Amino acid sequence: MPEAIYTLTQGSMPLLISMPHVGTRIPPAIATRMTPTAHQLDDTDWHIERLYGFARTLGASILVPTYSRYVIDLNRPPDGSSLYPGQNTTGLCPHTTFDGVPLYAAGMEPDEAETAQRLAQYWRPYHAALQDELARLQARHGRVFLWEAHSIRSHVPRLFDGELPVYNFGTVGGQSCAPARSARLLALAQATGRSAVLDGRFKGGYITRAYGRPAQGVQAIQLELAQRSYMEEQLPYAYNEAAAAETALELETLVRAFIDD
Repeated sequence: MPEAIYTLTQGSMPLLISMPHVGTRIPPAIATRMTPTAHQLDDTDWHIERLYGFARTLGASILVPTYSRYVIDLNRPPDGSSLYPGQNTTGLCPHTTFDGVPLYAAGMEPDEAETAQRLAQYWRPYHAALQDELARLQARHGRVFLWEAHSIRSHVPRLFDGELPVYNFGTVGGQSCAPARSARLLALAQATGRSAVLDGRFKGGYITRAYGRPAQGVQAIQLELAQRSYMEEQLPYAYNEAAAAETALELETLVRAFIDD
């Protein structure tokens, strides 16, 4: 029996937490064409589901994919267009890691037909589930909040200069979330004494851009969290229990503030 494309935990609050880059599975037919580096899954949003463990108690709905972003990136547009024109980024079916290292043996990269097949098999079901859950929650509560939970290594020279702030909020320049709400989150993050920025290098991926519609009752924000705040950033990417406990408390405060009027 084929493995599920995603798991959805339905909650009681008007909050959906999407974690599109936590998947670690790669189908065998794809894995055999990949490089040893690809099998390290370096660009995974490691341990995010564990870090957000408080979300279930809070009553949030949680959407988690099974398969790796190396199979298909659920936070990229279906047409493969760049979210950041003129800047380095990875695509819908990425051919390299964030560091520019090939994911496939030479000549074994997915072509247009395979990309279309992956889009139908993995991308569309995830987005259908996301849309359906947003609709269910909004029908029940009259409004809904979408929190895009991400993380990334603190230093990725190909993508950005220097060290990334700990808290990187993205609202597409205020389009996906009411500015007063995102400003509140930024102030709370800064009050922790950690570095924080709003709409900096990461302004929100496809999901934030496609579904955030404040005027229609859907507030969406992306948080790109620097991994040094809760884990080791080198193999084997170990979870740091002490650091994670502190960060999880901060995250719960931020998520509560996001949905609070």
